Parts: sequence; C-alpha cells; structure tokens
Amino acid sequence: MPHTLKPVHLLLLVIFRQARPVLFACLVYWLVCPLPASAQLGKPEGLYYKSWAVIIGVENYLLAPKIPGAIEDAKAVAQSFRQLGFDEVIELYDKDASARRLQQTLSDFLPRKVGRYDRLVLYFVGHAGVTQDLDGKELGYLVPWDSQIGNLSKSVTFEQLKEFSRRSASKHTLFFLNTAVRGWEVSTAQPLSLEGRLAPEDDTERRAVQVLTAGDKGERLSLENGRSLFVQVLLEGLNGLADRNKNGWLMASEIGDYVKHQIQERSKDVQHPLFVQLEGDGDTVLIEGQKAAFLSGAMPQSPAERRRAAKMRYEQAFALLQSGKSSEEALALLNRALEYDSTFGEAYVLKSYVLLEVLPNLDSALSAAKLAMQYAPENPDSPYTLGLIYEKRGQYVEAERAMREALKLNPNYVDVYFSLGTLYADEMKDKTKSVEAFTRYLELGGDHARARAAVAQSTPAKP
Repeated sequence: MPHTLKPVHLLLLVIFRQARPVLFACLVYWLVCPLPASAQLGKPEGLYYKSWAVIIGVENYLLAPKIPGAIEDAKAVAQSFRQLGFDEVIELYDKDASARRLQQTLSDFLPRKVGRYDRLVLYFVGHAGVTQDLDGKELGYLVPWDSQIGNLSKSVTFEQLKEFSRRSASKHTLFFLNTAVRGWEVSTAQPLSLEGRLAPEDDTERRAVQVLTAGDKGERLSLENGRSLFVQVLLEGLNGLADRNKNGWLMASEIGDYVKHQIQERSKDVQHPLFVQLEGDGDTVLIEGQKAAFLSGAMPQSPAERRRAAKMRYEQAFALLQSGKSSEEALALLNRALEYDSTFGEAYVLKSYVLLEVLPNLDSALSAAKLAMQYAPENPDSPYTLGLIYEKRGQYVEAERAMREALKLNPNYVDVYFSLGTLYADEMKDKTKSVEAFTRYLELGGDHARARAAVAQSTPAKP
C-alpha cells in the first residue's frame, strides 16, 4: 500500500487551508525554523530523519601547548561530512570550544535538537588525558580551549560523554577522537553484514553509541607529510576505501577496522587506535548502499536502481521543504524523481502540494494531482490535495467530490472535515452541511476556534 504523506506535509496543508493573513506569519516562521526533535512523528522514509556532525578543534590553547594544524584538519573533516550529505555540520574552534560552550552543547543544545531517528557524529581534536575515578578505574577526559591539562573541573570527562550519549535520543551516535586516550567501559561490538541487502531496517534500527580514538593512552600521534595521519586515514575511509566488501554500505565498524589496520601499518606499529562499542549492538551507517553513485549524478540503470534513486530525490525534496530551504530546488528534485520513476505516486502528491501552496501554479498542480490519483489511489492525500486545488480554481462541486473521496479512504481524516466545513460555509453557502462537517471534525479531536464557534451557534441555547 502506498505511504501517506508525512505529518509535516499534512500540517502544511492544514495550516495553508485554515490560515488567513493572521496565521501566515506563523507559517513563515515555521518554514524558516527547523522542526524540533519532538516533532519527529513516525519513521523516516530513509534510515535517518536528520544527520548531525559536531566538529570541535582546539589549536591555540589559552593555558596548554599549541597543536599546529588542528583546525585545518578539523575543517577537512567537516567538509567530508558535508559531502556525505549531513544536514547540520556545526564547527567549534578555539574560543568557541571553551569549557562553558562545550558543556552547553552537550547538556542542552544537542539533547534538545537531536531526534530519535537522527544520527550524530562528534569529532574532537585537542589535548586529552587519563586519570582515575573514585574506584581507581581509568577515566579519560578532553581538554577545552580555556582549560589546563589535568584540570578535571573544566574538562569534559568520558563519564560526561557517556551521560550525554545516554540522554541523546539519537538512534546512532559516533565519536571520532583525534587524540591518544582511553578510559571507556568497553562492551563487545556486534559485527553486521549488509552484503546484498537493499533496505536493512532490522540491522539499522538497533541503537548504537560507538567511539574511535586516534591512539591508545600515552602514545605519540604520527604525522604523514606534515599532517595528522589519523585524519588522512579517516578521510580515506569516509571516501569509500573502508568499504572493503564493496557492497556500497559504509558502516562505523568498517571505518574502525580500516583506521586501526592502516595506522598501525603506516606508523610502523607505534600508534594503536581504539574502536569500542559503548552502548547497543547497532552500527552507524555513514553511506547508504548505492547512494554515493546517485549523489555523484550517475544515471541509475535497472528498474530497482531507478526506484531507489527516485525515492532518494523525493526524500531530499521533503528535507528541503521541512527545513525551509529552496522550494525551487525541492520541485526540481521531485521532477528528477519522476524522471527516474514516472509511476512514483507519492512524488506526484508532494509535487501537487508544492504547486498548490509553495510555488503556486494551479494548472500544473492539477495535472500533478490527477497523476497522484492515478499512481497513488489508496493514499487519501491524493484526493484531498486534488480537492484543495479544485476549491482554489472555483470548482466547488469537484472539490467536494474529491474531499469525500478522501474520506472513503480514511473516514477519520480530521483535516478533511475541517476543509469541508469551510468549503460549505464560505463557498457553497450550505450551513447545515458545514455544521455537520465541523461537528465531525470536533468529535475526532479537532480544536479550531472556527469549528467550535460554528457548532456552538447552531446549538439551541438551553433554557
């Protein structure tokens, strides 16, 4: 059965349908500001709703020795994650990586923003150390810009990072620490095999918190051609070299294995990276299947490849609309998706909405909506959107018929009842039907003031 529109699409349709000038400013604000994590309803179309990378680089310490080249390396890592398609790449360098800023980022900003179907990668380059906790166990820590080596009161301890990972809702969390340190409570990592899998939902649903460090406690980190060996090997792995089985999926465990073997060999066995699984038995996905080929512009060939490419373009368009970015680019992505698969009904549904409300073109919107009816006939949003288009075109009988068709597919579609209520009241001047629609809307949990007022006015006052 075809998927229905995500809640964000429905919310946009309802707001546009219900809103008049007073609410329009609120809609603009909502489009510009990304949805909070709490608004992530339902599962994403792909593996993740949103991908976050936090890049922390401290080169010019206030109270500790300088680390030449740290910021240049960190910026190269940030660029790599942008090329991988991460939605948010946050960079904190030198003064921006103070103890207060890092604590605020870990204890407040990220827990509020990152959702349960997101992935989060945190990269740190700077000084670090190892001390002992109250039980005598090794405890690693990271040194912020304004702290001293050995001053735990202003450092970020591994206990704090573990507490952050427990509080973070993200499905997959991955730490890359470009420093020689240890002090985690290690649990055995469970290897995954995605060979030949198209959509490995079962494997990728499992939560994971993973850590890769550049070296073990006390080791001197190697340079190659004057630059960090760890960063060079990490970037090679992220560019695809770590996908040794060539199945198109790049996993954190593969990166960990690749970095460990490459650095031990190229450092002549003086540097030993550590890869550990802190929590869960999942594995962070860094590249999804054949996504790299599609991103580079290669034309998919087989029907299955074209369908996957179409779905990916659709997801990119949805993400652009959700984040309030270029609507024109979103429409271009939808058109590309339909070039790959001209029977992709959900893309027609979203395209008809974009042409109805975001980039108004009623003739093109109507054509897209009719194709949505053809290729996504079981999706109630197909006739619902068609009804909204007919209403704007002044074809009120056709609008009523289309919305009634949506209710046949989903008799409890609360937003359709509100749209019918306003259609009957404003355009068809049928007060009885309007009140009936508004009444059903309220019975299903709707709470719009107009519906409540219309029903209240039609109810005889009690003596």
